[in-house]
Amino acid sequence: MDEEIWELRLYVAGQTVKSVTALANLKRYCEEHLKGRYQLEVIDLLQHPQLAEGDQILAIPTLVRKVPSPIRKIIGDLSNQERVLVGLDIRPIDPK
Repeated sequence: MDEEIWELRLYVAGQTVKSVTALANLKRYCEEHLKGRYQLEVIDLLQHPQLAEGDQILAIPTLVRKVPSPIRKIIGDLSNQERVLVGLDIRPIDPK
């Protein structure tokens, strides 16, 4: 069975505490639950403000799951792991 590569995009605005925390939390969850099966793109809206419109970003930080569809968004520093995993529809990997 081919595992789908998850495409995640994290929108931040500079190196704020919330943005740094969100990125650290997201990387940890991805390594725990999607190891080797994800692509993470971080977009700093201070450098690329025009990119906010494409994903309709209204708050920072925002995580967007592009693939698998449907697109899902989570706003905040991603510190609540259960909420993030449920929000992204990540199921724990079955231990073999």
